[in-house]
Amino acid sequence: MRISFTLNGEPAAAEIETHWTLIELLQQRFDLFGARESCAQGLCGCCTVLVDGKAVSGCLYLAAFVDGARVETIEQGEALDAVQEAFIEAGAFQCGFCTPGFVLMARQLLAAHADPSEDEIRHYLSGNLCRCAAYPEIINAVRIAAQKRKA
Repeated sequence: MRISFTLNGEPAAAEIETHWTLIELLQQRFDLFGARESCAQGLCGCCTVLVDGKAVSGCLYLAAFVDGARVETIEQGEALDAVQEAFIEAGAFQCGFCTPGFVLMARQLLAAHADPSEDEIRHYLSGNLCRCAAYPEIINAVRIAAQKRKA
């Protein structure tokens, strides 16, 4: 099956197997490994990818569904955005395995709520797991990113 879509702001097309997940498409056709398959059940958030601005579990989302869609991954050029800068400033990672999923969820949150409360941040990020327990730093990073985006 051939699909066409926008990948990180650029036109993209690929031949895929109909059973491929979005993670398989990104890794096997585009060498993008930021979204990682961990639980393979859509429970941990490590495979988070934005499709038309909405977070999806790339380990469960069929690649065929992105035909005609806008797909965003953590790999969006050389320059860091405000969310990525904030994660670095806050030290909001340890091993870094879960960080891309958290960054993409934070982008979605800040697109919907420019100045989220701590409860909103916790709710939005509740589907992402950090096995290193960097949660306080992650919440702080989202606050910093919100401030950066306002400036």
